[in-house]
Amino acid sequence: MIIGGPSSQLLGGRVAAALDEELALCEYSSFPDGEAYTQISSDLEEEITVVCSTPSDRDIIQLLQILDVLRGRRIDLVVPYFGYARQDKQFKPGEPLSARAMAVAIDAFLAEGSRVYTVNIHDRSVLNNFRHLATDLDAAPLLADEIRSMGLHDPVIISPDKGAIRMARAAAERIGVDYDYLEKTRHSGTVVSMAPKEIDASGRDVVVLDDMIATGGTMAQAISILRDNGARRVYLGSVHPVLTGSAVLKLCRAGVKAIIATDTLEKAVSTVSVAGLIAEALRS
Repeated sequence: MIIGGPSSQLLGGRVAAALDEELALCEYSSFPDGEAYTQISSDLEEEITVVCSTPSDRDIIQLLQILDVLRGRRIDLVVPYFGYARQDKQFKPGEPLSARAMAVAIDAFLAEGSRVYTVNIHDRSVLNNFRHLATDLDAAPLLADEIRSMGLHDPVIISPDKGAIRMARAAAERIGVDYDYLEKTRHSGTVVSMAPKEIDASGRDVVVLDDMIATGGTMAQAISILRDNGARRVYLGSVHPVLTGSAVLKLCRAGVKAIIATDTLEKAVSTVSVAGLIAEALRS
């Protein structure tokens, strides 16, 4: 049986279809005072998989409510987008490691033999906070295959910075194209330029690839710079399309040709499904 969390209802349905398993009927609503209400209406089967991204505090609460219903059962828990994963370091005294706090809270509900899966979590070290077997799945090959099918002109895949180049390299090597990263150069206290480190993108189709797009500010800057440098068309690829606030407007104003993302978060741009990736991991 597959249980889809409130932010993963479509993905839960796709995983259920891929595995030919029943999709549980659940109710997600609120009490008059705003507290979250969760009910699993279907009769529970012996083997259960929960698919639940946690992009908001409310999603975390409802995931814990689901796990409370399943307390004592061995389950497979899939958290495609793991909220708070970026808060994995302490920069100032008194700051919490929120990624650790989320992992420990979730882990407390899991019975012996349960397994945890994430998809391109911000830092895999977060998984060390689970007592149970925790595995991070890689959706970069799915994005690479989608990019390959787009018929781009002399494409190059670019990471927005050196720290995120691993995904760009993996996708580029799968397709057999060039890759690079954007390097910042500071000219003064207020003037900073950004350009590909080695590759000339002039006249080429460029795909800027990262694990997530949040506010869109950095990506919008990258698009503008690449277009000013002569890029033919600029696309964005992302596993997690967080896209908060006016992010899409920023990207469109900067001149993005299209945004390619997976359904770890269910947005209008989520055209690449990770359901098959999750189903394959669960089978194995």
